[in-house]
Amino acid sequence: MGIQKDRVRFNVGGRIFETTATTLANAGRNSIFGAMFDENWALQTDISDEEHFIDRNPDCFAILLDLLRTGELYVPANIPEKLLYREALFYGLLDHVRAAKWGQFDGNRLRLSRSITGQAPGDGTAIRAGPDGGCCVAHGSMVHVYDWMLDEHAPITLDYQRVNDVGWIDSQNIVISVCERLGRGDGGMGLFSSSTGELRYKFQVNHENQVKSFTAGSLSFSSDYKIFSSCKGRSNEYGIGVWDQVTGKQIDFFYEPLGWSLGEADKLQWLHGSNCLLVATLFPRKDNCYISLLDFRDKKMVWSWSDVGAPITGDEKRVRDAIAMEENSSICVVNEYEDLGFMDLRSSAGSIRWSSRSRLMKGKMPDEPCYPKLALHEGQLFSSMNDCISVFCGSDWVLTSRLRRSYGGSICDFSIGGDRLFALHSEENVFDIWETPPPPII
Repeated sequence: MGIQKDRVRFNVGGRIFETTATTLANAGRNSIFGAMFDENWALQTDISDEEHFIDRNPDCFAILLDLLRTGELYVPANIPEKLLYREALFYGLLDHVRAAKWGQFDGNRLRLSRSITGQAPGDGTAIRAGPDGGCCVAHGSMVHVYDWMLDEHAPITLDYQRVNDVGWIDSQNIVISVCERLGRGDGGMGLFSSSTGELRYKFQVNHENQVKSFTAGSLSFSSDYKIFSSCKGRSNEYGIGVWDQVTGKQIDFFYEPLGWSLGEADKLQWLHGSNCLLVATLFPRKDNCYISLLDFRDKKMVWSWSDVGAPITGDEKRVRDAIAMEENSSICVVNEYEDLGFMDLRSSAGSIRWSSRSRLMKGKMPDEPCYPKLALHEGQLFSSMNDCISVFCGSDWVLTSRLRRSYGGSICDFSIGGDRLFALHSEENVFDIWETPPPPII
């Protein structure tokens, strides 16, 4: 009798299914089945005595029920995957489907899942991974947005204003920074719907109680709902602006000190542990490189490095990207040969300790190489160079694996998020999706 009380019967589209409370509990509290349980995960009174009718696709329900039973996802050839995703969304099981399709991110186990070709050749600016496994690609004055199923939404067109950077607020909203158009007062940043492309809010810079037009550059986001952007105006609006994600209002501005560079920064990175912002302006955007940590609470530059005054032949002249590593209290930089260098944030000397010298560039440089980019994710360091991405691990950052494919030319940008790595190639405007295979079910 107790076993009978544990059973639940469904009529889905005219087909009868019978399962147990244990299987349904695997769906989680946020699924459609979560309401069948009390706070102690016991079936609600009379749930097992009823037949529950659901007017949905029975074939997809069978697949999803088997997923809850076994943890494995098997999709027959006659079931379109998009139909299954739609049904999973209805039941609140999309996360289960995603987890079964690819595993937790691990740079050393990544496999090429697929590649997608854009609408126009070349000149891709940036690619940014979304929090749910989708991505967006900045291309000239347009941003192409893809959901986690890699279906493209309506592109966002910025009226011939070049896009400088893109960032995800959440799976439904993205921020886009663009160049100012002289004489029109356009430019700056806007908040857009990722699904419809609708402009929801335009961020403004106020200087001496006047709204100013400006060019917005690199973006970064903090966990306390702040948006940071490098800003370049026509008067004194050079520096880093700060806006509230919720209200859209400007709440702070760090003006560029004399002899330094902030307003044309190539990279911003918010450091959650120290509550500081990494700002890096790199060659060739400027003749010299400037890397600094800004503390907005005291309006202070708490750490800085520059190659101003360094010998022309010095390695520092070739710094192409930088990333802060809070756990190691250091900043990693990379030069055009993908040599990694490290600077100690606890030291004010700011000298670079280079490692992995001349280990990769033994062949011929491509005719139009892309500058290396860096990323840090779950204790693994990633560096792009030409047509591949290298993965470094361990306290000494040992090269452990490399990701490469033969089509599309050099990698001009890459991004990690939603348990995926996206790599944008320069020549064919194609981007790759790398995923970690799910672990075997024992």
